[in-house]
Amino acid sequence: MNYNFFTRNKNSTPQTQPIPGREAEMIQGRSGGFMFDAGIWQMLRRCLLIGTAKSTYYAGKQELTADFVAVVKQAVAENPGRVAEEILYASDGRAINNSAPILALVLLSMGEAPEAKKAFGEIFPQVIRTGSHFYEWLNYTKSLRGFGKVVREAGKTWLSREDVKGLAYQLLKYQQRQGFTHRDALRLFHVNPPTENHRQLFEWVVKGWSDLPADIPSDALAQIWWYEWLKRNPTQTHEAIAQGRLTHEMAAPVGKMDKQAWNLLFQEMPIGAMLRNLGSLTQLQVLRADETANLQRVEAVLNNLEHLRKGRIHPIDVLKALKTYQSGGALGRSQKTWNPVPRIVDILEKAVEMSFEVVQPTGKVFMHAVDISGSMGSLVADMGLTCCEIATTMALVTAKAEKNYAIRGFSTKFKDLDITAKDSFSSAVRKASNQNFGGTDASVAYDWMIQQKFKADVICFWTDSESWAGNKHPSQALKEYRKKVNPNVKAVYISLAPYQITLVDPKDPLSWDFGGFDPGMPRIIQMLANGEL
Repeated sequence: MNYNFFTRNKNSTPQTQPIPGREAEMIQGRSGGFMFDAGIWQMLRRCLLIGTAKSTYYAGKQELTADFVAVVKQAVAENPGRVAEEILYASDGRAINNSAPILALVLLSMGEAPEAKKAFGEIFPQVIRTGSHFYEWLNYTKSLRGFGKVVREAGKTWLSREDVKGLAYQLLKYQQRQGFTHRDALRLFHVNPPTENHRQLFEWVVKGWSDLPADIPSDALAQIWWYEWLKRNPTQTHEAIAQGRLTHEMAAPVGKMDKQAWNLLFQEMPIGAMLRNLGSLTQLQVLRADETANLQRVEAVLNNLEHLRKGRIHPIDVLKALKTYQSGGALGRSQKTWNPVPRIVDILEKAVEMSFEVVQPTGKVFMHAVDISGSMGSLVADMGLTCCEIATTMALVTAKAEKNYAIRGFSTKFKDLDITAKDSFSSAVRKASNQNFGGTDASVAYDWMIQQKFKADVICFWTDSESWAGNKHPSQALKEYRKKVNPNVKAVYISLAPYQITLVDPKDPLSWDFGGFDPGMPRIIQMLANGEL
């Protein structure tokens, strides 16, 4: 018997303990493992991009959101201008939806410093773009802070914008949400109409039109007029849609809807509405295998990079639409069922790939390590997709852009997922589904690559970062890999959960930590591989 086990120089530490000498830099995750502290700014970006309104494997949504709110408040006190930049970054099509940026916007308005109030006012119209956003902002504001001067100024400015036609569109399309109506908003903010068009629009909001004007008052109010005309002539839906260019939110509540009405709506349907209604349009047979003109329009809209960007369509929204559409109505909130049209599935597959940002192949060797542990089986927000499925999709996008890659899954082992660039996103998601089991040990990826002498230029971990089951920390395993295989390998960790932990050693200049679900992530990884960042 001897004490060599204790006295020998140790190069590894169980993940349930902090690395000796680095204790001050590490925190214990909810899984029990010790990881490095990601800091408030990394945490802020993760929360904005991923959201906290859905429970994860390790934490409930109340706990996650309380952490989010605390981090935003701390960041606002430290640097409100930077918080505003982060909100804008996430809100501009990078977050899975706009709810987290809107909540953060309210918290920014609550900052005590004048700089916080100023930053809030400057970014408000860029974050609150639709009537739906406006209602959500009102609801959070009422609950968290009340309607002080800075809020009233923002509300007045939004409701008295110069673009009356655009304002009328929003007020008509979203007449009430979250316990508010636009009548409530006008009364709350005491908005004085700056023009005659504004006056007539506000009059319609507050009183409605008991008598329909014989003629359309102005081009700005044309949709309002046709909506009111349809209320009085519900059997004339086709004419109202064609002449007034009404959306389905405007026409469906007051008009008589049939296949022809939906076909007319489809011809003008914005990209977001089209994605949400593909199943319904198929069930109504507006979209069929032999309706080639309509299928061509779906392709022209969904496979157009400019449309995807202008509509701020997040890749995960497209992936959700693909999975829901293929299910024929078995998934999602729709009560309808349909037989998927194969061409639409192909169009959605291409749209998923197009909605991510990539550059030309780098020629580097990539290892994609996808976390398939039990915690990655949790659903993300209301996407109907698990963390593992989204991680697999993002890894596959990067792989499709490159020639030299491997995609494997890790829990307490490192296994081949049998996914290649030839896989469709549908087949890759199916292969990743039902794989989630066991504990989490990110270091097994390095162990396997050491054993196989797999010389990667870039190793990408797609994970929730809760690594706890190994007998050494991932950063220690990375040092061993560099010593034995490739001293210049770059490690990228993409965290897919809003936790304040990271597997990246802050002293390692060749390791990076990013918040997940950013459509630009594949491009960023490629740029890191090329040494451009």
